[in-house]
Amino acid sequence: MNKPIRLYYISFVLYAAVIGLLLWMASANTVPDIYKGTPADPATFMTAEQLKMSEVYSAQRNWLFFVSYPWEWGIYIVLLFGGFAKRWEEKLEHTRLPFAGRLAAIVILINAIAFVVRLPLRFTGYTLSRSNGISTQPFAGWLRDKLVAFGIDTLMMLVVAAVAYWFIRKGGRWWLKLWLLSIPFTLFLMYIQPVVIDPLYNRFSPLSDSALAQKIERLAADAGIPTERVFEVDMSTKTNALNAYVDGIGPSLRIVIWDTTLKRLNDDEIMMIVAHEIGHYKMHHLEWSVLGAVGGSLAMLWLGSIIIRIIIRTWGHRWGIRQIGQAASLPLILLLLSVLSFVSLPFSNAVSRQAESAADRYAEQLIGRSASAVSMQQMLSVATLDEVNPPWFVRLFRSTHPSAMERIVDAEAFENRSR
Repeated sequence: MNKPIRLYYISFVLYAAVIGLLLWMASANTVPDIYKGTPADPATFMTAEQLKMSEVYSAQRNWLFFVSYPWEWGIYIVLLFGGFAKRWEEKLEHTRLPFAGRLAAIVILINAIAFVVRLPLRFTGYTLSRSNGISTQPFAGWLRDKLVAFGIDTLMMLVVAAVAYWFIRKGGRWWLKLWLLSIPFTLFLMYIQPVVIDPLYNRFSPLSDSALAQKIERLAADAGIPTERVFEVDMSTKTNALNAYVDGIGPSLRIVIWDTTLKRLNDDEIMMIVAHEIGHYKMHHLEWSVLGAVGGSLAMLWLGSIIIRIIIRTWGHRWGIRQIGQAASLPLILLLLSVLSFVSLPFSNAVSRQAESAADRYAEQLIGRSASAVSMQQMLSVATLDEVNPPWFVRLFRSTHPSAMERIVDAEAFENRSR
């Protein structure tokens, strides 16, 4: 084992230990004194056992999240400093395969290795979810979903890598050309997600409860959105968690409610969730997210093109990489993209939390009351053993939504004003 890889392993172990210590010391369910004894205090709606399970489970899954990124980075560091990428390229160059064929072989190899190396962490997360009564999915079904995701990811990376390297090898401002091409590609993926990719994992259908469907239709009509765009999805075979979401773009834009949500919440709570998703729809949050993704990809490609040139000048000779257009540079590109994605999380999460807060306010105004939002947030927290008030660094890197405490406090404030 060479020195850089050894240093990485030591750094990873120290990092994992420090994150574990921080999570062990932090309390995910402690609320400020002003909220103690109120509906925002988990002690008022969770049992002592649920509180304990929530504390432990939240720390475990947060630890898995924070170590998953450097765990992935380790794959690419070993491929680079261990000389594997260079040797693969050299061996493939002795074949008569064109560059596209050699690149495809390296893409498949890296994806297969990454899938196997990530599997222990993913299986640990699945096991923890099963043991805490959240996941109901049998192992065979869980593994099938992971294999389907592996196939889709590999196919996607083959296409993206082929196009990206074609532009890179042409030279010039390849990052700008890639960004321009990424715009229609992003829109296309958002369009086909709900109609092509999502059905590979779950079964979607119109709402089965006709009385509830009529209520939702009236609510949707009040908001001025097409009622045929509300679906339910069969999630009870996989989880006890509760959720709903909006996805797609243009004609494929739709609101989806998990069947677990329909079974375990009352009509008022379900209507509040639907109103929240209608808020996303009406305020065009998905369209804004596309603009954000497009702007973020421009910044990432531009910054990445600068950083990668510096890295290749510094370390390229050791890895056998003379220029970015070599197939052996793929692990370096993937490493850099992953690091930049992690670093950008605080910003993207802050934007997402703002959108979620806006959808909450829209839902409260559309319904005209918010008492059901309080009980709904409490039910969501209990169902997933979610942390009501996560530590600041967890909120920074993980929280795409306001905390349950914040949402309950806001809902109560609206209810008091409406009275």
